Amino acid sequence: MPRSANQPTEVQAIDALLVRGGLQPTRRRLRAQRPPKREGLDEVRPQKAVRVVKSLIHIVRAPAFERVPWVLHGFSTRTGGVSHAYAPGQRAGELNLGFTASDSRENVLENRRRFLEALGAPPNATLVTLKQIHSSVVRRVTRQDAARTVRGDGLLTNEPGVVLAIQTADCIPVLLADTKKKAVAAFHAGWRGTLKRIVENGVGRMRTEFGSRPQDLIAAIGPGIALCCYAVGEEVRSEFVSQFTYAPDLFRELSESDPIREKYPLLFLTARAPGHSNLGPQLHLDLMEANRRQLLDAGLRPESITVIGHCTRCQHNRYFSYRAEQGFTGRLLSVIGMRR
Repeated sequence: MPRSANQPTEVQAIDALLVRGGLQPTRRRLRAQRPPKREGLDEVRPQKAVRVVKSLIHIVRAPAFERVPWVLHGFSTRTGGVSHAYAPGQRAGELNLGFTASDSRENVLENRRRFLEALGAPPNATLVTLKQIHSSVVRRVTRQDAARTVRGDGLLTNEPGVVLAIQTADCIPVLLADTKKKAVAAFHAGWRGTLKRIVENGVGRMRTEFGSRPQDLIAAIGPGIALCCYAVGEEVRSEFVSQFTYAPDLFRELSESDPIREKYPLLFLTARAPGHSNLGPQLHLDLMEANRRQLLDAGLRPESITVIGHCTRCQHNRYFSYRAEQGFTGRLLSVIGMRR
């Protein structure tokens, strides 16, 4: 009897496939079957303990807002939560706070509940989000707006218990609070929204809606993609130059660090003419500084503006980053509201 006859059917099929491909299958040794244990003498083996990794929800806060007792605010990170869509091999869940195609609605709702709890929001707090469209549109909202789709890139409120939320995964979140009139605002500033002066427009709307004075406003620019990692095309610089006198201060020629290219430079040689390859310095945009300058132009005092400065692409193990993860990533929330 050929030795393969004693092999399981699946193994025989694989052996036959190898033979057809000109390969000789190696000899296998079957494990000897253990004799059946006598009834009543089966040993009880303890199951191997499964290590459960507890991951706390970490929230980044601005010190200036912490000194205002009625302001509720925070910038989320990716740690904590129950999502596994973007880290399938990780035991601890992640805090995806956006309704994405790859994560379940139940997970996101639970993540939002946990985030608001960790934030210290009152039990009756209402989270209001936007259908973000990279615009200069700013909406004043109330508790009733949580049940409908609000389109735009800025939110305002002076209603206690309403928590404004901006979703990002590299774009810049900007939070504002009027320390005198008790009103708050949140803005989503990608490069298109920044070009359209979303933050300047937002400060103007606060003046119109609440009578806010710029000198009474405090602001926090949250985690987002920083100058070090935000490579853009020449057309973006042209757009900014046409809109802002300080645009030259926002751009730098930088070379991104690539350990593979540094170790194996010959793999990336091209036949393209000098200056036409993508190996040299690239044009980078400082979106955080662009929005800080808009706040200054809107009348805020320099000492009233906090720039968190964390780069989401550099720290994509801590934050979700669209660029670092080629678009397959979760969403962060930057929130602000009034406790009472």
